[in-house]
Amino acid sequence: MPRLIYAALLLLSLIWGGSFYFIKVLLHDFGPWSIAFLRSFCGLVVVLLIMLIFKKPFGFRAIPWPAMFIMAMINTAFPWTLIGFSEQHLTSSMASILNATTPVWTIIVGILFFKGKSHGMQWLGIGIATIGLLILLGIRPGVLLSIDGIGLLGMMIATFCYAVGSQLSKQLSLRGCTMYQITYGTLLSSTVFSGTLAFTTESVTWPHLTSMSNIPNIIGLGMLGSGIAYILFYYMVEKGSAEFASMVTYLVPSTALVWGALLLNEPIKWNMLAGLAIILFGVFLAGRKPRRAVALKPQGAPSR
Repeated sequence: MPRLIYAALLLLSLIWGGSFYFIKVLLHDFGPWSIAFLRSFCGLVVVLLIMLIFKKPFGFRAIPWPAMFIMAMINTAFPWTLIGFSEQHLTSSMASILNATTPVWTIIVGILFFKGKSHGMQWLGIGIATIGLLILLGIRPGVLLSIDGIGLLGMMIATFCYAVGSQLSKQLSLRGCTMYQITYGTLLSSTVFSGTLAFTTESVTWPHLTSMSNIPNIIGLGMLGSGIAYILFYYMVEKGSAEFASMVTYLVPSTALVWGALLLNEPIKWNMLAGLAIILFGVFLAGRKPRRAVALKPQGAPSR
């Protein structure tokens, strides 16, 4: 895999590190479907502007829209809504921790339904990253037993949706869709679907939309956390794999702590630095291909 993919992974984790906080704050004035709509719409605006500025082809008619719509529901609309629902019962930090189960689901879904293959290095990396996550957050055995059951169920379904959706997005990439087409197709489909449910089942008021306390959170969650972030995510899926792209969820709790230290003057303890180092090592191992696969690669074949 190209080295740039690791830079994209770190940048995406920094962006998504604040997303759970933004969701928690916005839940005071918006419902879960409304938050999913705002994320999708603001992200779509950013992606369309980027494509226009850099003159990227839209290829609207070439996109397999039924498949795109299904992928968008599974990978975007439903999990984003479920995360908002879960954060009504969980803290934002706990939601980000549970979100880190996504890589395991992605590998399992890939093996069971998409003829994917896993290898020992991948599972070793996931295991090491999991240990690093527990060290970083100082998780004790009793903490997990006290999690709200409804919130836990919502996050587990959301992470399963992410796993299926990321595998489906890889299939769209193999069918010739560019990462820009997948990004704007996903966000357009999610905007239409989540917007329909938001305006029919929840209260979306103009004062809340224009509130100066909400606007920064909407921009951070939608324009950065959806628009820029989804371009980075689908870049990693295209150049690497769905399994590697999902590893970003291990780094999200780490970067959330970094933002807390920088913006809220929260202390950084030794276990945080040690846990982060272990997570990075685990992610690196999970992204490596086994030696046999590298050896069997034809000479002169392009690297991904």
